[in-house]
Amino acid sequence: MSKHVVRIRVNGQEHETEIESRLLLVDFLRENLGLTGTHVGCDTTHCGACTVLMDGVSVKSCTVFAVQADGREIATIEGVARNGKMHPIQEAFWNHHALQCGYCTAGMAMSALFLLSHKRRPSEEEVRRGIAGNLCRCTGYQFIVDAIMEAGSKMEGE
Repeated sequence: MSKHVVRIRVNGQEHETEIESRLLLVDFLRENLGLTGTHVGCDTTHCGACTVLMDGVSVKSCTVFAVQADGREIATIEGVARNGKMHPIQEAFWNHHALQCGYCTAGMAMSALFLLSHKRRPSEEEVRRGIAGNLCRCTGYQFIVDAIMEAGSKMEGE
């Protein structure tokens, strides 16, 4: 098996390690780094539970090889809170009860952060388009949409 040494910055922390070339980014995050907030739901990019930000861009980590992240910055749900304080997206999900089982929540929040990084006050339609690649089998989406819109308003001053 082919191995590569990679340097990947995850949630602000540098990691250098030797990995197999076929290792998926989601597996690297979960198994090598112990960051289990990123979930494996479908392995086909349909559900979005594995969504992370790579250099600020939303990607589905179940179809990205970890070697493709060499030299890149990865953000996961574990890196969203700051100094023990929830990020506005986390607070809004909590306040709006925008989760039930929680399986999709991390990926949904990361997709929302990508959307809100480009537009702080998206319309409901823009939010729905922005999370279209993420599936939730529990909530019916309205609470999630409401949470994202509230978080955008709170983040506007940042």
